[in-house]
Amino acid sequence: MLQPGTDAPDFSVNDHNGNAVQLKDYRGKKIVLWFYPKADTPGCTMEGQGFRDDFKTFEDKGIQIFGVSLDNESDNKAFAEKFSFPYPLLCDVNREIALAYHAVKNKDDQYASRVSYVIDEEGKIIESIENVDTKNHSKDLCSRH
Repeated sequence: MLQPGTDAPDFSVNDHNGNAVQLKDYRGKKIVLWFYPKADTPGCTMEGQGFRDDFKTFEDKGIQIFGVSLDNESDNKAFAEKFSFPYPLLCDVNREIALAYHAVKNKDDQYASRVSYVIDEEGKIIESIENVDTKNHSKDLCSRH
C-alpha cells in the first residue's frame, strides 16, 4: 500500500455516468478513495451503503467520496442506481487507478482489493487502510476525518 505522506497518484477515468474524473481537479478537497472488488456483491453493497448513509456528514466536512472498482460503466451505474449512491463510482476498467494505488498486483487481476485511502487537500495520502470492516468502514472514517 502507498504510505501516508506519499503524493497521491493522479488519474483520469470515467465515473458510472460517463463523466471524466481527474484527481487533480479535486485539489483543495479531502478525498476518500474506497476500492471494492465487484459491484452489487454483499460486502461491497454494505460498504457502499455506509458511505451513502454518511454522505451528508462527509459532504459537510468537505470530503469527496469515490468508490473505485474494475467494473464497467453499465455495471457500476446499475449498482449506484439500485442503492441510491450519491457519489461517483469510478470505472477503472484499465486498472490505471488500482495499479497506481496497489489495489491490484497486475493488469490481469480480475478484482480490486478492498482497500481505502484518504487524500488531503494538497494531494498527499494521509491514511491507508488495508483491513476494511465493510459494516463500519464509513463510520470509522467519518469519525476520524
